[in-house]
Amino acid sequence: MNISKSEQLFSRAQHSIPGGVNSPVRAFKSVGGTPLFIQKAKGAYLYDADNNKYIDYINSWGPMILGHAFEPVVEAIQKKAADSTSFGAPTELEIEMAELIKSMVPNVDLIRMVSSGTEACMSAIRLARGYTGRNKIIKFEGCYHGHADSFLVKAGSGVATFNIQTVPGVTAGVAADTLTAPYNDIDAVHQLIDEHKNEIAAIIIEPVAGNMGCILPQQNYLEQLRKLCTKEDIIFIFDEVMTGFRLAQGGAQERLKIDADLVTYGKVIGAGMPVGAFGGKFEIMQHIAPLGNVYQAGTLSGNPIAMIAGYTLLNHLKNHPSIFDELDAKGSYLKDGLQKVFDEANIPVVINQLGSMISVFFTNEPVNSFADAAASDISTFNKYFHAMLQQGIYLAPSAYESWFLSNALSYGDLDETINATADAIKKTQL
Repeated sequence: MNISKSEQLFSRAQHSIPGGVNSPVRAFKSVGGTPLFIQKAKGAYLYDADNNKYIDYINSWGPMILGHAFEPVVEAIQKKAADSTSFGAPTELEIEMAELIKSMVPNVDLIRMVSSGTEACMSAIRLARGYTGRNKIIKFEGCYHGHADSFLVKAGSGVATFNIQTVPGVTAGVAADTLTAPYNDIDAVHQLIDEHKNEIAAIIIEPVAGNMGCILPQQNYLEQLRKLCTKEDIIFIFDEVMTGFRLAQGGAQERLKIDADLVTYGKVIGAGMPVGAFGGKFEIMQHIAPLGNVYQAGTLSGNPIAMIAGYTLLNHLKNHPSIFDELDAKGSYLKDGLQKVFDEANIPVVINQLGSMISVFFTNEPVNSFADAAASDISTFNKYFHAMLQQGIYLAPSAYESWFLSNALSYGDLDETINATADAIKKTQL
């Protein structure tokens, strides 16, 4: 029996890296099997260590919105790297990046660059607490805002994938300050606020959830949260690490016509480089050091390589707004095609999709919350995942993760994915 290079590399990795991976979901534990080790990617395609080609629906978990190795970004990085990779001092490029983001998201007055989405969300919560003088936050079951202690209570993404209900290392005090409500349940939020009057600093939410699979906010849900936060002097935070500059130029705020007080970014703004940001209203952001006393810092924040990559990508998106219409059309085309195939096979599925985010849940009930997602048939998803992988379609290796489309995907790629699903149904007893 031949052993693939990916299998060899995974075996080797486990001797020096915990679990053989540097981020848990990559280990394929929830779907089974051996993770693929990738050696290169271009456009809509990945190539593994054995040089097998795959149509990519992960796109580095979101940032590759224009496809892998987008030439203007690659060229900009190569040119900028010749000037050094980091200075630990201000650069004009940081200003240009901030100004570009502000021009695309009108309600952001000030923005601070950081090095990851986790850091952005962690900093936004600290700022909200410092600004309000309150300690508690409300998050939503299944929403994942990074691996900072405050967010690992009933979290989504890898925590949901591995069915980790409580995380060792998170203190009881931190857990007590994190209140949770089911996604799309406004009554539960009202109840928490009533029980903790004048104690809640912030409500943080993925405006379109991507970390329990793609789950959309129900009609008027975000509007009600916005009104509630305004009434109770609670900071409303949109975690747009996934949705920012993906669902629209101005992210979910623009797409859904809701203004948050603070917003966090990652993924797309780095074009694949490690970068994040948090920003919002001047009244709140002025409390961040050195303007104010809420401390946040980072040696590599705003480093020139991350900035030039993100600036080049965002500038391209700003100057080519039709990209978002193209992505919407491709997302709808894929959803309709997959739905038709599953319907013809009498396999019950719910396909949630908005723009270039999409998920397939094997259930006949609507999926509007983490409980709904958890009630879907995970074992059938795992069979589907492997059947698709064998046909060269690389989906997220977890039922609790959104798929991300890139505009490098052709309609031929989408048709191949739809046809592969039909073949998977024939070859596998889903």
